[in-house]
Amino acid sequence: MTLLFTLMVVQALLGGFDNLWHHEITEQLPRKRSAASELALHAAREFLYAYLFFALAWYEWLGLWSALIGAVFVAEVVITLADFIVEDQTRHLPKLERILHSVLAITVGAVLITLAPVLMMWGAEPTAIRHVTHGALSWVFTLVSASVLAWSVRNTLAVLKHRRPPEWVRNPLMTLPSSAGRTILISGATGFIGGYLVRRLLSLGDAVIVLTRDAERALDRFGPHVRIITDLGVLSKDTHIDAIVNLAGERIFGFPWTKARRSALLDSRIKTTRALTALCERLEHPPRVLVSASAIGYYGVRGDEVLDEQASPQAIFQSRLCQEWEAAAQSAENFGVRVVTLRLGLVLARDAGALPSLALPVRIGIGAILGSGRQWMSWIHIEDVVRLIEFALGNPMLRGAVNAVAPTAVSHAQFQSALARTLRRPVWLRIPSIILRCLLGEMAELLVDGQRVIPTRALAAGFRFQHPRLAAALRQLLDRDSL
Repeated sequence: MTLLFTLMVVQALLGGFDNLWHHEITEQLPRKRSAASELALHAAREFLYAYLFFALAWYEWLGLWSALIGAVFVAEVVITLADFIVEDQTRHLPKLERILHSVLAITVGAVLITLAPVLMMWGAEPTAIRHVTHGALSWVFTLVSASVLAWSVRNTLAVLKHRRPPEWVRNPLMTLPSSAGRTILISGATGFIGGYLVRRLLSLGDAVIVLTRDAERALDRFGPHVRIITDLGVLSKDTHIDAIVNLAGERIFGFPWTKARRSALLDSRIKTTRALTALCERLEHPPRVLVSASAIGYYGVRGDEVLDEQASPQAIFQSRLCQEWEAAAQSAENFGVRVVTLRLGLVLARDAGALPSLALPVRIGIGAILGSGRQWMSWIHIEDVVRLIEFALGNPMLRGAVNAVAPTAVSHAQFQSALARTLRRPVWLRIPSIILRCLLGEMAELLVDGQRVIPTRALAAGFRFQHPRLAAALRQLLDRDSL
């Protein structure tokens, strides 16, 4: 049994590496609708392995029960062979994955050869299930069984999700076919704001080109109603594009701002923006306008100072990120393109963005004030963001930086209080800022420092906010959930 268990541990380690590196990290199979069949096979195989590891850790399967163990191994081999076929039909396997699969196949063969005499010995005894223990190895096998079972459940849920109709079918898009509509290229369209914007533009009769790294996600969200591209190089120089909206960029709040993370945040914004400005130069007829996202982090940490678009930036990371992002977008003006950079505040929406995460602790009764609570929160309703982008696209007099925030900034304590009243829950905890700064480093600035920003240029240009007051905005977004 020692050799059998050793081979099975090796099999588990190799399989775990294959799952983690190829299926999860590099290929991201659970996110791909086209991988549903492969994921179903993975889930079934992982369930069988979860059973085998636990069954062999604590029991001997005697007499006719030994046939069950043999049948499970045969089923695993059949599923693995089917998996090889499906993988070759649905995706291109990298060399390392092919090598690893060959090694796994050899290891499975060794396991079966080693298991065969054990099953023959068990089969010769009277039918029974006998409890045994193999010391620490039994607990190791139990842990492996639980891990593999969790992976099986994870893949099963992904399969069920992919078997649903795509999002554009479940939540139909309102489209208005119009030969007079604009053609608008949007980067970051599969993100939070982008999804709302695409739906809005399609409802107005505009044609939308979606630039994305994840074509499957874009197809799931928008279906045949948009043109999906993953490379700007496919657009010929005579392509007609009226406007570009640039929303691409990794979420700034997430992993700590290590050197590598800062580089990723910069690259995800600046490289895409530079590629879009290069497109403006290449096109025979450049777009009339580029609306590019930025953020109020441009102003840095300013305490109670009231900030309009004339306020200066600071020499800290969140400010430098926005400065470089805006500079990359502004270069499109060299090619006759009007550029508007929207400095976005905290965008509130019912189903995405920061609000669900902010509301959940309050909803379950553990809402907290972060730091002093006096830090400012400059917020904006998602409907006003989309309307402001539309306003910027259509207003030829608007250019340069525009603060995309509601006219009424609030303190963090006021925000939490309004959220608690809307959800009819208390906010009674307080988390000192020193704890957040120790845990998050410089990224804690996003939570315990703030900016008091006002939308001077948007208001001066004639834009009118539909949701200027926080309490009313939160009621509109959350009240129906809290009943």
